[in-house]
Amino acid sequence: MNNGIVPQYYVENNHEAIIPREIFMQVQEELVRRSRGHISTSGKKRNFSSNHVFSQIIFCGECGEIYRRVHWNNRGKKSIVWRCVSRLENTGLTCHSRTVLEDMIGLATVDAINKLIGQKDGFLTILKENIETVISETDNNIVSEIDKKLEELQKDLLRLANSKEDYNDIADEIYRLREERHKALAEEAGKKGSKQRLEDMEKFLNEQSTLLEEYDEQLVRRLIEKITVYDDKLTVEFKSGVEIDIEK
Repeated sequence: MNNGIVPQYYVENNHEAIIPREIFMQVQEELVRRSRGHISTSGKKRNFSSNHVFSQIIFCGECGEIYRRVHWNNRGKKSIVWRCVSRLENTGLTCHSRTVLEDMIGLATVDAINKLIGQKDGFLTILKENIETVISETDNNIVSEIDKKLEELQKDLLRLANSKEDYNDIADEIYRLREERHKALAEEAGKKGSKQRLEDMEKFLNEQSTLLEEYDEQLVRRLIEKITVYDDKLTVEFKSGVEIDIEK
């Protein structure tokens, strides 16, 4: 029994995980992304929001700030538009970016996805190359090597603790390796996430044989990472990294 008399340490990997490590790390990656939010050009933190499909994915091409959804009532005519927050609040930035109708943004996503489908043979070649690059850069041995070191150190720590010898140096090394392991897992999860996004786009293009006829919110959530508004165009960036310009 040890009720705080001496330092206590967890023995890792002693029980079978309830949640697979890959899923756990993907969730951790998403939680970190949401907690960080978006640091705007003005330095203000914009917290994650999933209230609307376009929330925090529309950016201003002039000042770099995010666009916000606004309900307009112009002489009795109601409409929903998106405006740069630099034109809605005092961000310290001077911006003259245009206001964009929500319906027009939806149509732009349809045009971008259809362009992708229309040129899918070329895009599929690029996607396959990118997937191979991510696979070649993924090193799954780092975490397993750290786990082996931790296992040996934990045995040494228990041996020294039982013989009442000093084990502070080993404890410090265990803490350092745990930090290194966490960073390695996060990096591994990030690469697997990139690979998954590329494979998802590849699967979509292989399955989609016809052009879209109308706006599809689920496809926007699945495929699109970012939309940047310029004076003469909208640049749609897909989660696979592909960018397509739509003149609107």
